[in-house]
Amino acid sequence: MKENVLDVLMYLFENYYMQQGGQQSGQHGLQEAPDEGADVPVDQDALASELAEAGFARGEISKAFSWLDGLSQARDPATSLVALGHGGLRYYHALERKKLDLKCRGLLFSMESAGALNVVTRELVIDRVMALEIEELSLEQLKWVMWMVLFHQPGQEYAYRLLEDLVFDERHGRLH
Repeated sequence: MKENVLDVLMYLFENYYMQQGGQQSGQHGLQEAPDEGADVPVDQDALASELAEAGFARGEISKAFSWLDGLSQARDPATSLVALGHGGLRYYHALERKKLDLKCRGLLFSMESAGALNVVTRELVIDRVMALEIEELSLEQLKWVMWMVLFHQPGQEYAYRLLEDLVFDERHGRLH
């Protein structure tokens, strides 16, 4: 059995989102750029059955779908976060500090400083991290969450490509 919701999400992205309808146009078999229609192209019942056959627990599959629903709702302009502007210091709540150690918070800060995350996408990443039932995230897991969030956000092609390189280069042992 697979361990947690993040494992289900990573499996979904590797096997469904990244190969949207068999199109392999990007560097890693991804669609050329994220867009607003980047949803899983099959119905949830069929997908849940496939995920169960792959060894995932039904409860974790359901939680993964809920996590994705939360991400999709955040993309809706009516429920999206209000842009807070530039700059400022992000104070992390004790629960956030527990889940996001110093290295993870440093990565978020670095990605924001590099322009890969803005205030809104940073807060969305933190929201989606907090929605995971994991006590503490590793850097690799945080990169996946950032990547999934940016994949679902229109106009984030630069940030998406940057994170795509981070995620895949580390998984394949390449260093820049």
